[in-house]
Amino acid sequence: MVQTLRIPSSSTAALLAFLMLPGAAVSSDAPDAPEDRLPIVMKYVDATHTQQEAMKGVEMQVDIEAKIPSLEKHGRLTALRKISRLGVITYKALGFSGDNTVKQEVITRYLAAESEGRENGSIAISPANYKFKVKSEQEQKGRRIVVLQITPRKKAIGLFKGELWVDAESGMPVRESGQFVKSPSVFLKKIAFVRDYDIQNGVSIPAHIESMVDTRIAGRAELEISFSNFMRQVGDDDAAGAQANP
Repeated sequence: MVQTLRIPSSSTAALLAFLMLPGAAVSSDAPDAPEDRLPIVMKYVDATHTQQEAMKGVEMQVDIEAKIPSLEKHGRLTALRKISRLGVITYKALGFSGDNTVKQEVITRYLAAESEGRENGSIAISPANYKFKVKSEQEQKGRRIVVLQITPRKKAIGLFKGELWVDAESGMPVRESGQFVKSPSVFLKKIAFVRDYDIQNGVSIPAHIESMVDTRIAGRAELEISFSNFMRQVGDDDAAGAQANP
């Protein structure tokens, strides 16, 4: 039976939101430092706007596998993730197997992060939030990729230090990876992640996320998230989405 997931509030939300947040809104309040006006950075900023709009009205299957190795507990959730035409995200659970501790303390809290983190672009990868430096260039699947080293302008929840891989031709993101610079909770010590995209029809879509969270109580928690079966939604589901996310 298909079930709408009711995502509770979480103190870790602002930090973890970025992990499930492809196409975050980009702030236009950007400093004029020379490194921030690099052509590839400006191309990325424009592409992110396009990406965000293209993902509205799309639904996809999400498979989330999580485990707490020290407790020998694991779980797997399959869900339908919908982004309404207003940008509201909802989930319908298609099935869960495994330990309920993993479901409630890892997976559900992870999804709560996304529900609370999409308001104003305060954690977007933008010149307002980050410093950029070209690190290298490489070829990947026939595309020229520019690897940018990014450093937060301040130590704030939701920002991370690491790398941004950008397709040189389109400006679309290919990979984001790093470690968050501030924990929102005394129960968390470190959160690191790698998020990969596929470019389809000129737009980056989420493909796979790996994340490791070091907690003070349960030790290390590991997550793998895969996205598949992308489809354009038929009809307007914004009203239903608003009801599912009060």
